[in-house]
Amino acid sequence: MAREHTYNFSAGPSVLPESALIRARDELLDYKGCGMSVMEMSHRSPMFQDIFDDAVNKLKELMNVPESHEVLLLQGGASTQFAAIPMNLIEGGSADYAITGNFSGKAAKEAEKYGRVHIAADTSSTGHDRIPEQQELMLSDDAKYFYYCANNTIYGTEWQYVPKANSMLVCDMSSDILSREVNVSDFGLIYAGAQKNMAPAGLTVVIMDKSLAGRELSYTPTMLSYKTMIESGSMYNTPPCWCIYMLGLTLDWVKAQGGVKAMEELRNARAGMIYEFLDNSRLFKAHAKAGSRSFMNVAFRTGDKDLDAEFVKGAAAKGLLNLKGHKIAGGMRASMYNAMPIEGAKALLDYMKEFESTHHV
Repeated sequence: MAREHTYNFSAGPSVLPESALIRARDELLDYKGCGMSVMEMSHRSPMFQDIFDDAVNKLKELMNVPESHEVLLLQGGASTQFAAIPMNLIEGGSADYAITGNFSGKAAKEAEKYGRVHIAADTSSTGHDRIPEQQELMLSDDAKYFYYCANNTIYGTEWQYVPKANSMLVCDMSSDILSREVNVSDFGLIYAGAQKNMAPAGLTVVIMDKSLAGRELSYTPTMLSYKTMIESGSMYNTPPCWCIYMLGLTLDWVKAQGGVKAMEELRNARAGMIYEFLDNSRLFKAHAKAGSRSFMNVAFRTGDKDLDAEFVKGAAAKGLLNLKGHKIAGGMRASMYNAMPIEGAKALLDYMKEFESTHHV
């Protein structure tokens, strides 16, 4: 099945802008006449430094990153930050964690190795189908930071507000970074795995207040020290060069589309049409409650595992790929990141209507 006949709803690694892929293809063997691929050039070379600086500067521009914050382009995946954050920021004290999905739960468990973790909220009792309201958060007075995951990929929930805490905010934005405008100054640290909205898997972006550097625990590995990474310009060792190059190409596409504001309008349109159908469907039901729903990952189901499987199989035959839900949650999940065109959401909607019409309940 050819690419032009498919829509990729994978939760990550996910669809990338076609223009970025085409440019990468054209420059694969010979980057700008240098006689080398980006995958071959030294990360210490002036040419790659230009690629690196260009990607960082584009991200700063698109997200309005203030001078107080540093952008780091790191390895290890977002899960490495589960340990790096407490090692650098908990200072032998405590931190507040909101557990609203699988990955925030893993992050809290990892942080327990390096300090005291106070659970400010936990939605596991209802299957992580909602985001707690501000007044529900049980905040500590002595926490070093408040940690939350902005978008819960597996369960299809998303924080539709920025929580207020008694300490600085630390946020995992892996699934919705660049999809809506945020005030970076509100956060001590933002991080994101790149494989949803920014680049291929292998790159992790960290945006942090520079004043937080140098607080790491004495046994923090060098590679997990934010101070070391700031001082070395993210190049203490060889960075994920190809992913950084792809980040720059993707950011070019975002800017050409109209920036983050345009991405937010697009995400609202895509998810909005699917949720409107789900709320009136006789067959399908959204997992997340209204007001807590993700605009990146729409989780839904029929309530019948066999019927869910039939839906996924039929969708794939029509070129609607990777709609099977995560094994933890089951059902279906339509991940519609920035590079998913509105036509993809419309094609999914048409198939959902068709499937419902032939499976009366």
